Amino acid sequence: MEAELAPEVLPIGLRRSKDVRTFALVLGMLSVLLIASVLVSLTVGASHIPLRDTLGFIVGDKSLSASTATVLAEVRLPRVLAAAMIGSALSIAGLLFQGLFRNPLADPYVIGSSGGAALGAAAGFFLLPQVDLLGFGTVSLSAFAGSVLTIGLVYQLARAGGRTQVVTLLLAGFGVSTMLSYATYFFELLNQNYGLISMLVSWFHGTVEVPRWTQVAVSGVMMAIASCLSIPLAWRLNTLALGEEYAEQLGVNLESTRIVLIMIGSLLVASAVSLGGLISFVGLVVPHLARLAMGPDNVRLLPVTAIAGALFLVVADTLARTLLAPTEIPVGVLSAFVGGPFFLYLLRRTKREYML
Repeated sequence: MEAELAPEVLPIGLRRSKDVRTFALVLGMLSVLLIASVLVSLTVGASHIPLRDTLGFIVGDKSLSASTATVLAEVRLPRVLAAAMIGSALSIAGLLFQGLFRNPLADPYVIGSSGGAALGAAAGFFLLPQVDLLGFGTVSLSAFAGSVLTIGLVYQLARAGGRTQVVTLLLAGFGVSTMLSYATYFFELLNQNYGLISMLVSWFHGTVEVPRWTQVAVSGVMMAIASCLSIPLAWRLNTLALGEEYAEQLGVNLESTRIVLIMIGSLLVASAVSLGGLISFVGLVVPHLARLAMGPDNVRLLPVTAIAGALFLVVADTLARTLLAPTEIPVGVLSAFVGGPFFLYLLRRTKREYML
């Protein structure tokens, strides 16, 4: 039997065919796992719903009891969809920022959105009047606004001479985010309502609550638009990976590309924050795992990362509400238990590569 040729010595046509088959296989497996995880998540909870009833609800079975249909339609389905949307949005944003900074340690909050969202949420909890806009409450709206405004501030601080340096952007994001995160402590001092403080802390730890359908629809539209706009950006990220000078020689406008990447990534992050609070490590772990499985091509990584991120957070949220039921664990805590050790592994690996 002849030895199998290594991928690097295969003819180009065969190599591409093998890559396409691998891509299709991974995408198909992730899609099946996502569907299965959604079905499982719909069945488990405070009251168990048989899988047969869950499938019947999905296909429009009218014989289901009113209570079962209400639980699935108004509680579990919107929550599961919200978890999938948040995981997908954070993962795509992580992929975009890792490509922009050419650093696997970059995450969706790398340029300060977490600090702005935290400060905005604190202001919404303690100071602002309660409002309702398309299903979004004051906290969600103020967190969204805080995230977007902070990213705009960081970008202006990092911009000099008509250009934005990547290192300056990182440092400005870290500094501004840290200051705004600690500024939330003053709101806690001014208001000793421990119920509100407890809710704020839970929000900081990340929690996928039961959203209204209007929230799911509005956030879904924003995330879908941002995700579609990310497709042409994936090609630009492949070019940027070859080096900025080479990219400029190919006609890539670096400054415009950076601006668009930041805008799209920021919209994804702000939308995710408004639905689920600050959920860490999803946008760090998922894109890197996808890169290990699929290689560096961002065009193929984009759909794989989107589905894998949705799968990751659906599973995490299901575990968060069932492991210690009826007590619910913030989903950000579970993602930190997975993402923290993986971050240390990445840090060690990156350090070793820099030493070579």
